[in-house]
Amino acid sequence: MKPGYVYILANKNNTTLYVGVTSNLERRLKQHRTDLNPKSFTSRYKLYKLVYVEMYQMIGEAIAREKQIKAGSRAKKIALIEKENANWDDLW
Repeated sequence: MKPGYVYILANKNNTTLYVGVTSNLERRLKQHRTDLNPKSFTSRYKLYKLVYVEMYQMIGEAIAREKQIKAGSRAKKIALIEKENANWDDLW
């Protein structure tokens, strides 16, 4: 089974967040940063900064975690980010 990653992207001012899941983090971030789909949420809001990431051995676990994070409030997402990345640095 493939590994999985759950990640959170933010814009440069940290005002907009995007939670995603992928089996290939490097490829997926390149897709986001090159505006592969110019009409996508991440392109429209310029969400290029990787502020949070979790790795799982199986993609199914990552998908379940993504759903859990997405279901949480914005405050919970911010707390999750700041626990691991208090300065909101670009982890990429």
